[in-house]
Amino acid sequence: MRKATILLYGLLSYAFFFVTFIYAIGFVGGLFVPKGIDDGPAMSVVQAVLLDLALLSLFAIQHSVMARPWFKRWWLGWIDPALERPTYVLLATAALALLLWQWRPLPQLVWSVTDPTLSTALTALSLFGWLFVLLSTFMISHFELFGLKQVFMRFSGRGMPAAEFRTPGLYRLVRHPIYLGFIIAFWAAPVMSQGHLLFAAVTTAYILVGIMLEERDLIALFGDDYRRYRERVSMLLPVWRKGAVRHSHFASAQTHDARQEWPR
Repeated sequence: MRKATILLYGLLSYAFFFVTFIYAIGFVGGLFVPKGIDDGPAMSVVQAVLLDLALLSLFAIQHSVMARPWFKRWWLGWIDPALERPTYVLLATAALALLLWQWRPLPQLVWSVTDPTLSTALTALSLFGWLFVLLSTFMISHFELFGLKQVFMRFSGRGMPAAEFRTPGLYRLVRHPIYLGFIIAFWAAPVMSQGHLLFAAVTTAYILVGIMLEERDLIALFGDDYRRYRERVSMLLPVWRKGAVRHSHFASAQTHDARQEWPR
C-alpha cells in the first residue's frame, strides 16, 4: 500500500508540473491562456514591481535551497528517498503556479515588432526555446529529473543507480542547454512589455547565479571530470572549442539541479 501511495504521489506531482509547464508557455508568450504576462489586475508601478519581484524571489529561493546537497542531506532524514524528488517538483511547481496566478502586469511597451514575418519568426523562436528545454530534459533522463523514475523504482522494489558522468546530445554543445532554452523562450518576444522585460531580466540573472551554484556542486561530485568538461564546452553559447568533449555530463537528475533547470 505504501509503495502504491508513493507511486500515486509521484504521478500527481508530475501531472501538476506538466499542466503548469504548458500554461507557462502560453503565459510568457501571451498565447491561448486566460492570463498572460501582460494580463491581470492593474496596480501602481511600484506595487506591481515589488509583488512581481517577491514572486520571482520565492520561486528562486525554493528552487535553489531545496536543490543544494546540504538541504537534501537534511531533508532525507525526514522523508522517504523516493519522495525527495517528487516533493521538490511539487513545491517548485506550486511556486511557479503562484507566480503565474498572482503576477501583475506592467504593460508599457519596450518594443513591439510590427512586421508580420519578423513577429511570427520571434514567436516561433520562443516556442523553439521551450522545445529545446523539453528535449534537453529527455537527454538527461526526463523521468528522473521530475521524480517519476524514483517512484517507479521504489514501486518495483529496485534501488536507484549511482550518478554517472556522460554527455548526451545537446550537452556536447553547451553545458546548460535547459537554461539556454529558457533564455531563448523568455527573450524572443515580438512584443516586449516592461513586465515581460522584468521577468526575462530577473530569471536570466537567476539562471547565471544558478549555474554558479550548480557547477560548484558538480565539481564537488565529479571532480576533475567536470573541470575538464567545463574547460572544453561553453556554458550557454555553442562556441566550438579545441578538443571538444566526447564523454561528459551526468545522467542522474538527482544531482542535476536545474532545474531544476527551470529558470532554476
